Amino acid sequence: MKIVLIAALAALTVEASPRYHAGLRRLDGKIVGGADAIIEDYPHQVSLEAFDRHSCGGSIIARNLILTAAHCTHNKDAQFLNIRYGTSLRNQGGTVVAIAEIHDHPNYDPVTTDFDISVLKLSSDIDLSHTAQIIPMISVNAQEGGRKALVTGWGALYTDGPSPKQLQVVELKEEDRKACNKAYEGEITERMICFMNPGQDACQGDSGGPLISNGVQIGVVSWGYDCADPLYPGVFADLANVQIRDHIDGIVEMK
Repeated sequence: MKIVLIAALAALTVEASPRYHAGLRRLDGKIVGGADAIIEDYPHQVSLEAFDRHSCGGSIIARNLILTAAHCTHNKDAQFLNIRYGTSLRNQGGTVVAIAEIHDHPNYDPVTTDFDISVLKLSSDIDLSHTAQIIPMISVNAQEGGRKALVTGWGALYTDGPSPKQLQVVELKEEDRKACNKAYEGEITERMICFMNPGQDACQGDSGGPLISNGVQIGVVSWGYDCADPLYPGVFADLANVQIRDHIDGIVEMK
């Protein structure tokens, strides 16, 4: 039986410990095997906070819109969430902005983690600067295969390990869709893409972060089995998929 682990945003002022077990689906994205990074190099990166503590990652797609994973916001109340931007440090520095509206993809499925994207409308515009910039998205139906990409986030340096204060970055390589689907026994849909690199991965607790290739965002950290396991690539929501983009573009047009 497939078991889905959903990290609830507990009504606490401390960051909830990630729930994770080998062989079970994880919803997350903390960085394993990465290196220290600075926000000036990745100014699109934001932290989604629950009760003023880091919960998930996200990216700036318009001055008042943040893209993240739907499993980070599903059934959550916007009044308990905010974003922090313009800082390399977790829970510290930068600027905090309240979230006015949550727009999960209407077809998001918490069991299969399909359609795992959400657009957050902010209560006020982001002040764009060298530490806060809009990231362009990949073209719809763009060709896939053989790509290298970067993932950023504030996350555990190893499975169940502590989360560093400093932003982390890791480079991953695209995994063949058919091979990835075989590894996951048919769970990979058209709305998903797979990336991996031995000993490096997104893992435990920082879902919603951006997957960047050649200066454009191509995916959103979504789910996977284990952390940096060579048998299981990391799974990302595919921003080139028309069903994913129709939802995002519709919100952008209404902003």
